[in-house]
Amino acid sequence: MQTRTADRTGVPPRAAAPSRARTGPVRTSQSRAGQAPRPNQAPRITALGGGQGLSASLSALRRLTTDLTAVVTVADDGGSSGRLRSELGVLPPGDLRKALAALCGDDDWGRTWSEVIQQRFTGTGDLGGHAVGNLLIVALWEKLGDPVAALDWVGRLLNVQGRVLPMSAVPLDIEAVVRGHDPANPAELSAVRGQASVAVTPGTVQSIRLLPDEPPAVPEAVTAVREADWVVLGPGSWFTSVLPHLLVPELAKALTETRARRLLTLNLAPQPGETEGFTPQRHLEVIADHAPDLAVDAILVDERAVSGGAFGQADLAGLEKAAERMGAALVLGRVARADGTPRHDPELLAAAYDRIFRTHGRIGPWR
Repeated sequence: MQTRTADRTGVPPRAAAPSRARTGPVRTSQSRAGQAPRPNQAPRITALGGGQGLSASLSALRRLTTDLTAVVTVADDGGSSGRLRSELGVLPPGDLRKALAALCGDDDWGRTWSEVIQQRFTGTGDLGGHAVGNLLIVALWEKLGDPVAALDWVGRLLNVQGRVLPMSAVPLDIEAVVRGHDPANPAELSAVRGQASVAVTPGTVQSIRLLPDEPPAVPEAVTAVREADWVVLGPGSWFTSVLPHLLVPELAKALTETRARRLLTLNLAPQPGETEGFTPQRHLEVIADHAPDLAVDAILVDERAVSGGAFGQADLAGLEKAAERMGAALVLGRVARADGTPRHDPELLAAAYDRIFRTHGRIGPWR
């Protein structure tokens, strides 16, 4: 695995203050002000995202720690989640279910429950297409009236290794500004609303916003970000799973103020519709445009994806400069599955995470 900086001098990436660097005292090995390092304890890691991208990250991270919290987007409006959201007025449970499944143990109990909650009913009746886990989560929400407590109960039933939280306690909508949504007018800007529509929109997504504006964050999610040793953002659908966390004011504030170190994991390929034609550099620019005050410690990129792979022959110099503007070291490694599909390999991703945690400011010897 390689760590690269834009000037190639070998100077540690935190030595020079980047244009978006956070202010305040230089951090030491302490995870929070006034606290000593926690030797022989697993690091506190908070992972942000949604869908398959977050599941991939959680599948890797749970190999490194049991002190793991997933903070999940709640803007899905398609499929089973969309139906339950529309009919019952609840949070969309699908991405939360996927995160819980990713944290199930590797024993018979964990594997069985992971498969059960992912199982979908067949047929064309009212249950057709619904995932068992979605119905279980919604049932507990209605029973307890508390989305966080209900997810904790599901986690105990499944014996998950970690905790799953929604980023907000209210269902959210994503509205994107898209250039060329109408192929007949390629320069025209249009508003496209809804996660499912934004994910497959023709044209080029320019920016997104959340509706309602300035949604409230779940307090436990804010605490998880502030008290983490590392916060991991991505991979995942860039506009509909990764960026939404940066648009919830309390979460965004926590992300900029936390003493945790921050790791951004880049996708393995552009996503048809949502980021079609995007370069790796453009992915970073989108993050910086939506969260100009966010500084990042490390950005993980699959080396094959940017050297003739899904992104073509990437402009590494431009990518390094984009990373430097976010205050980050660019880390190249092999994290994709060997079958050529744009999916992360859990073992390789875990090894890459472990290396980054150890070389870019670990808290203490946890292994």
